Amino acid sequence: MKLFYTNTSPYSRKVRITLLEKGLEGNVDSALCNPFEDAAELKIFNPLGKIPTLVLDDGRVVYDSPVICEYLDTLNTNGELVPSSNDARLLVNTWQALADGIVDASYHIVMEGRRDESERSQGSVERWKGSIVDSLKQIERQIATLPAETTMAQISLAAALGYLDFRLSYLEWRNGQANTAAWYEEFAKRPSMVETQPPT
Repeated sequence: MKLFYTNTSPYSRKVRITLLEKGLEGNVDSALCNPFEDAAELKIFNPLGKIPTLVLDDGRVVYDSPVICEYLDTLNTNGELVPSSNDARLLVNTWQALADGIVDASYHIVMEGRRDESERSQGSVERWKGSIVDSLKQIERQIATLPAETTMAQISLAAALGYLDFRLSYLEWRNGQANTAAWYEEFAKRPSMVETQPPT
């Protein structure tokens, strides 16, 4: 398998954490690329030119990150990151959607900040910030409902919070989120988190 990724992308990081948690990192050739600059090979496999993109040994192509992670989870029995039972699966996927929503809003803010100042929409930025703040409040209220075992819920949440630290540290997300901050501090010690830490 071949994984197209960038080491600053939270979507890529989620997949890379999954690979490590499943013990599959040795089964994948990783292709570091910048989708904004050198995406020619990437676009051969993914017409959207987005990362992460996973190319399977038989030529099939898998994207985006939730689909890739769910596929990787089926490759061995080293933990069940996406539960098979309906209620547990619903819980995990709902957590994953909430965390991915934080990443989406954060990414939009970052991209908006790279536009020419005259073209930026402050109203959109404030709306995205509001979504992040509201989501963090809900997470703080519900952090105790995370599954006992590590699943895509925890991996997705950790990738989202790590991205806030990496790109939007000025939001100081830990303020008022003591339980979430304590959870993240502990989860961030996992080898999969340490190994996929974005470059500073």
